[in-house]
Amino acid sequence: MIENLTGKNQLMKYGIWLYFFLLIFEGALRKWILPGLSTPLLIVRDPVALWLILMALKKGLLPSNIYLNCMLVIGLIGIFIAIFLDHGDLAVALYGARILIIHFPLIFIIGNIFNRDDVERLGRVLVFISIPMVLLIATQFYSPQSAWVNRGLGGDLAGAGFSGALGFYRPPGTFSFTNGNALFFAFVASYVIYFWLNPKRMNRVVLTIATIGLIAAIPLSISRSLFFSVLISLGFAMIATLRKPQFIGHVVLIAGIGFIGLGLLKETNFFTTSTHAFTTRFENANKAEGGISGVLGTRYIGGMSSALKKSSKIPFFGYGLGMGTNAGAMLLTGNKGFLFSEEEWGRVIGELGPVMGISVILIRLSLVAKLALFAIRKLNNGDLLPWMLLSFAVVVIPEGQWAQPTSLGFSTLIGGLIIASLRRQRI
Repeated sequence: MIENLTGKNQLMKYGIWLYFFLLIFEGALRKWILPGLSTPLLIVRDPVALWLILMALKKGLLPSNIYLNCMLVIGLIGIFIAIFLDHGDLAVALYGARILIIHFPLIFIIGNIFNRDDVERLGRVLVFISIPMVLLIATQFYSPQSAWVNRGLGGDLAGAGFSGALGFYRPPGTFSFTNGNALFFAFVASYVIYFWLNPKRMNRVVLTIATIGLIAAIPLSISRSLFFSVLISLGFAMIATLRKPQFIGHVVLIAGIGFIGLGLLKETNFFTTSTHAFTTRFENANKAEGGISGVLGTRYIGGMSSALKKSSKIPFFGYGLGMGTNAGAMLLTGNKGFLFSEEEWGRVIGELGPVMGISVILIRLSLVAKLALFAIRKLNNGDLLPWMLLSFAVVVIPEGQWAQPTSLGFSTLIGGLIIASLRRQRI
């Protein structure tokens, strides 16, 4: 059971908050504050996650379920196979296994320790943080890569931005890489829409400013992933309206605030410039990938089907846990890169082989499906919180690049928050 533990296990709640803040500011530590410790800070959240697991085991707060048990078994078997049958590097095997045996269990610990009030409180903090975050990415967008604000990992003077369009770079915000910025604002979008649908749960002035900031963040990010993620969240809101017509007024309010915010931003040069860069990249990338259908087919559905088709060519036991990550590649070859697949499903199958790899994929898909089922039940009862959080989870849990620590962190967090928002639903 997912229990309401308000007033109990407060220390563990603080641990979850620490995990959250380290997720948001890990990149800032690695780029600006402690650049000399950039490499060890890559796994700065791992000790926190491990401590939470040990505390949960001690207190009997790590719920046993088929998802968790299967993932732990696969992780442990994967370590053994990687060391004795595959690449033979213990450090690489443990780095890959931590995804399955440390961060994945944390999903259920967060769900068991946090309660609904904690989930909403974290959302309010997230929305508040998004306001200075959009100011930061605007500064990064318009600053040269040599500027301090754009400094890369370890204080790299070459800059942390990735190529965008028209000479502008995709800003990373406080994160190590630009994907963190896109994931952050996609996460923000799910909460912003939820709070507009439940306006009494959030200060309207802060929410309005954050909404305008979210609109500005889309072109500033030069990220198609963020654009599509926001559309998905808006689509979830429309579905909620169709199922519960009493929310129509709130959806109209969201649209009104959006149009007003867009109108105000269009009067500023900084927004029109970033929009031009964003649309240019969008059009160029779409042409290269065959239009919108090509984008969705190549980047999402295509990546999934391609990984499954190629699974028959992968060794039965794969190439070894951790080998498909950038860190694993660096330890094994001395160079960063994707040794056999950039896509997540391809990496998982490549590391673990077709049987265990596809099993991990099915666990992730079935977990999201189970969360969706409970979220729909809550939606039918007029509770939108799990449903709107699900709009972000469907993006990052099934196919999120868990080899990248930031993506893994957001997946872990959102999974736990949805479970916590379900309260006493059995998972």
